[in-house]
Amino acid sequence: QVQLVESGGGLVQAGDSLRLSCTTSGRNFNGSPMGWFRQAPGKEREFVAAISWNGGITYYSDSVKGRFTVSRDNSKNTVWLQMNSLKPEDTAGYYCAARAKFGVGIVVPSHEYDYWGQGTQVTVSS
Repeated sequence: QVQLVESGGGLVQAGDSLRLSCTTSGRNFNGSPMGWFRQAPGKEREFVAAISWNGGITYYSDSVKGRFTVSRDNSKNTVWLQMNSLKPEDTAGYYCAARAKFGVGIVVPSHEYDYWGQGTQVTVSS
């Protein structure tokens, strides 16, 4: 059974930092692009960050660029999202996603991802 399990969410104050983790099992994603998305109540899911199979390429939404950093360690089957200088508008459920197909480059559109985690909640108070 393929699983993507996020952790690390919580309630923090504006300006604080959090580090989200996404650990995969049941399938080898070491050659796959992966990404992070978020969804706030009443809003559509939005792209946050993407990373290539070896971490050599990363890409961020304009809203998090310069504050968030995505990284991965394939030996640990884990992808991280380091979130600094958090703002109340970062409040959302955060989801990691993996593409089944191996490949170079990064993937942005959510419909191109095949596997999703259940999410971890991040709440930033002002």
